[in-house]
Amino acid sequence: MDLMKKFNSAKQAIYDHVGFKEDWVIYPIDDNTEMFWKIAGGDVKYAKSMEQFRSDGDYYEDEIYTQRFYDKHVYRGDKLTLIFVDTHVDGNKFFAIFNNENELKEKTNE
Repeated sequence: MDLMKKFNSAKQAIYDHVGFKEDWVIYPIDDNTEMFWKIAGGDVKYAKSMEQFRSDGDYYEDEIYTQRFYDKHVYRGDKLTLIFVDTHVDGNKFFAIFNNENELKEKTNE
């Protein structure tokens, strides 16, 4: 089916961009490319706006999930970064995709 070929091609293009190769376990992709984000310790914090990012809780924060079948859990490409995350809600784990242009590397008053 043409629709599935397009889906699989798009997924593979993302994987190729960040240097990820599927192995034993794969997760759904969560598109966070519109979010501002930052890796802090073993977590990734992200929000729709800088105001929310700097707020006292109006943001998301997920643990970077360490999957035993992979040596890495953060895969950086030129434009996108794929991070294995555990939301700690209902057993949800995702491949979270972030836009590198929205990564916050400076101090953000956390």
